[in-house]
Amino acid sequence: MHSRWQAFLNKNMRQLILATTIFLIVIGQSFSQDSKELALSKGREAIKLMDGGQIDESIKLLEECIKLEPKNSIWPYELAYAYYLKEDYKKSIDILTRLTKQKDAQDLYFQLLGNSYDLVGQRAKSISTYENGIKKFPKSGKLHLELGNMYLHTKEYEKAVSYYEKGIDVEPGFPSNYYRLALLFLNTDNEVWGMIYGEIFMNLERNSKRTAEISKLLYDTYISEIKFTSDTSFTVSFSSNVIELNNPKKFKLPYGLGVYEPTLLMSVIGEKTIDLNSLDRIRTSFIKNYFHNNRDKEYPNVLFSYQNEMLKLGHLEAYNHWILMKGDEDSFSEWKESNNDKWDNFVDWFNPNGLKINDKNKFIRTQY
Repeated sequence: MHSRWQAFLNKNMRQLILATTIFLIVIGQSFSQDSKELALSKGREAIKLMDGGQIDESIKLLEECIKLEPKNSIWPYELAYAYYLKEDYKKSIDILTRLTKQKDAQDLYFQLLGNSYDLVGQRAKSISTYENGIKKFPKSGKLHLELGNMYLHTKEYEKAVSYYEKGIDVEPGFPSNYYRLALLFLNTDNEVWGMIYGEIFMNLERNSKRTAEISKLLYDTYISEIKFTSDTSFTVSFSSNVIELNNPKKFKLPYGLGVYEPTLLMSVIGEKTIDLNSLDRIRTSFIKNYFHNNRDKEYPNVLFSYQNEMLKLGHLEAYNHWILMKGDEDSFSEWKESNNDKWDNFVDWFNPNGLKINDKNKFIRTQY
């Protein structure tokens, strides 16, 4: 009797323990899920408050989020960002220093920590933070951008360019490195690279103040660098004439001087003025000439291939007007009013068919 009774007790006790365990797990999961949902709700409200300038109110909500979901590092990151906006960089640094040591750290944490160090005058600490971040996140375009910015501020332009271009190499879909490179190169004698980087940037970041800025800059550069010297002659100048003869046996002209400018010269023939509509024709002729002369075989270019696709589909005219619209908004409005169908068809196609940039399909100046 005793042994059978003991077996009965053991069996039922195991069932009771199992049932209790399941009950506690379910309750725990339910509580955990409720906590996550509440934290998410409060977090969204905190970010809205932050964006609206109500930083202190945002901080209170973020502290509640941390209590509700203590293992989620995004809430202390947002808290650090709130203190950053308050210009309380010490608190931001304290929080982010802990966060960057966690297993679930993100490149954003290193970026904001480095920015905070920079704003309290600790340049060396800022640089080392970005470098440490890159060791952990070697494919972070953001961290390469920040290192580029550090050297840009000290006018070490070659170092800045190398970090921006490395940022494109490791994370080609991140727009800001293209933006910085466009601004730099469009302010040199080698505008060709700024023209390409700038247009790629506009395709990756289609609707921002920076997009409008680059649109106008591209237009203004065309205006300043394509010059009619008489009724029958003109010049284009998008590349430095300085040639480095490092290896005479493997010598070839730089891309801007040997490929871009000659193709552009051919494309300007027949034009008398430079304006939005003539630039559309010039850019269209450029793509036709580039591919007709097999320049794409030796110098493949993801941007020009994309333009060639649009040319075949009948969308290049609208695209060209969009790219340069901020250079002459009145002319763009006139063109659009006369070409509503072309514009609408382009927009319908353009929205789901953006420029595809990835590790296997990208552009970096050094590939030439």
